[in-house]
Amino acid sequence: MNTKTLAIIGAGFCGSTLAVHLLRHPPVTPLKILLISRPGSMARGIAYSTQARAHVLNVPAGRMNALAGEDDSFYDYVKRSHPDATPALFAQRRLYGDYLQALLQRASDNAAPGCQLQEVIGEVVKVIPQPNAQGGLLLMDNGEHYRADAIVLSIGSCARQAPSIAPEYRPFYESPGYVHDPWQPGALDHIGTNDSVFLIGSGLTMLDVVLDLRDRGHTGSIQAVSRRGLLPQPHRELNAHPDYDEGLAQHMLSDCRVRHYVRAVRDAVRQHAQAGGDWRDIIGGLRSATRQLWHALPLNERLRFLRHVRPYWDAHRHRCAPQPGARMQEELASGKLQLMAGRIVGYTSNPGSVSVCVRRRGTRVEEQLEVKAVINCTTPALDLRQLDDPLLKSLRADGLLVPDALGTGMAIAPSGALLDCHAAPSDWLYYVGPFLQARDWEATAVPELREYVKQMAQTLATPLSPA
Repeated sequence: MNTKTLAIIGAGFCGSTLAVHLLRHPPVTPLKILLISRPGSMARGIAYSTQARAHVLNVPAGRMNALAGEDDSFYDYVKRSHPDATPALFAQRRLYGDYLQALLQRASDNAAPGCQLQEVIGEVVKVIPQPNAQGGLLLMDNGEHYRADAIVLSIGSCARQAPSIAPEYRPFYESPGYVHDPWQPGALDHIGTNDSVFLIGSGLTMLDVVLDLRDRGHTGSIQAVSRRGLLPQPHRELNAHPDYDEGLAQHMLSDCRVRHYVRAVRDAVRQHAQAGGDWRDIIGGLRSATRQLWHALPLNERLRFLRHVRPYWDAHRHRCAPQPGARMQEELASGKLQLMAGRIVGYTSNPGSVSVCVRRRGTRVEEQLEVKAVINCTTPALDLRQLDDPLLKSLRADGLLVPDALGTGMAIAPSGALLDCHAAPSDWLYYVGPFLQARDWEATAVPELREYVKQMAQTLATPLSPA
């Protein structure tokens, strides 16, 4: 029997765990799995490549198992090096990266008979469909090429987009005073101990950057701006896992409008608080119903949610660990970290500094802030119409990939197959990862992603089956 080849493009959480599933339970043999990763991120991706001690997971260790329905508990892995750890521990992200690498290595070493893994370091820049829907030819940035019977995109995030600004100020983004991507190795190394810093964005990336700078010995002032000035809310110290609130979900589904959804959640939070409960119970209790609630919203209501509610939902749903949250509050209380709601009007580069013009929310008054460096802490974009990724641009140009109508991902069939420009599902090209949020909304955290990965491993039996 001829060997079937599966290519997985992207080796972060989704790509590496999909490879583990298939190495353990191959849908067909003989099978070769090509796991393709950019340098330095095999089985870690961007999220778990950080070496900063302050960068911890936003989910307790007891709920971070990588594989749905399998052993290999992350908590057990943590206890090997931290015997006193409890399931409520918010472990360092680099430790989770170690765990994923260990899972992948063990799965490769003990692969099912007839199944093998080939790790490929590089970047896919184009996929050429083969005749009769017999897979695709992958062209690499170094000139190499690979043929695959089926391809799974597991790209988690793409290059960050420069924050919007008037055209005359865009050249600033090419200047040394601007840090476009704080996750690039050495991106913060040039910032001096006493330098004043300006951060664009006030979410989880902002918190990571603040803590990383402080742990490096930085003592200068830090100012952050975002449209609404919202900060990520912290988890409780208690490892609470609220039950699914079916009654609330059904009440919300009785009127599928964002206005009703918001009112229902606010009422539930208020009533729960009056009974001595915590608002996190309400938000957490909706987790299992989020996909159903999202599917029930018509397109215009989804757009309304993205425009008016999403920042508040993200701040309360995607929370930070308690310790980083406490450190953030200490920074704010001391005045070393200042947060404002507003927008950036422009930049002026001066010798040795940058002048940032900011207009606070609800006013027309413009302020000039003199800083040493500006760091982009905005969330990586998911709008494929704006991304400059070579592979995604090529797939879109060839009609193999279509952005969703909301600008939050790509058009994907229930099976995980990409929908082409004719809205037809591919027989050989699939996706698993955060771009699924366009379809299902809740698709960014490990507890959801591991279920998607398991489903994809089962789905691949069809395209890899002998003709």
